[in-house]
Amino acid sequence: MVSTDGLLAFGVMSLLVIVIPGPSVLFVIGRALAHGRRTALATVLGNMLGSYLLVAVVAFGLGSLLERSLALLLVVKLAGAAYLVYLGVQAIRHRKDLAAGEPGPGGRPARGDLRTVADGIAVGVTNPKGLIFFAAVLPQFVHPAAGALPAQMLLLGLVPIGIGLVTDTLWALTATAARTWLGRSDRRLSLVGGAGGLAMIGLGVTVAATGRAD
Repeated sequence: MVSTDGLLAFGVMSLLVIVIPGPSVLFVIGRALAHGRRTALATVLGNMLGSYLLVAVVAFGLGSLLERSLALLLVVKLAGAAYLVYLGVQAIRHRKDLAAGEPGPGGRPARGDLRTVADGIAVGVTNPKGLIFFAAVLPQFVHPAAGALPAQMLLLGLVPIGIGLVTDTLWALTATAARTWLGRSDRRLSLVGGAGGLAMIGLGVTVAATGRAD
């Protein structure tokens, strides 16, 4: 199985990649600003689940195909970008209804937790940064002589997922604190929610416009 040295080396590399804010971090911040802490934390969970699905894709042999195919990678990237823009538009449309911690009709949260987690999964699994990282880097840390390569990759994949869970949660709580501080009036809260929506739209456009061109 995976050696301790291999786990540590992969952990260091993962940390260096994760600390550079990418689509998942900006998405979490946008959700925190637009919807508040509960939605942001559910988004973090969904994002990590989606990212781990990418690990599974790579572990069972599809990651290499996706990473090398410009057409498939483009489809994944554009799907994620379009979904980000959609979520941003929805946040702007409903910005006046977003009050941190306030329940919607029937005493339930204004946005269902399962739906929020599903949104996070959709963005995480279509994150081109995550796809390329796992497909290009993850296989480099397995030991073919030890066998069980998919199991090794699934184990290694837990390292960046764990790091991302911690760092994205910190981003979510920080952005929520800023939202709470700025949103002490309905007008300011509406503006903050709109800013979160604009951030998600901008992120979607950026994801669509950047990336591999060869």
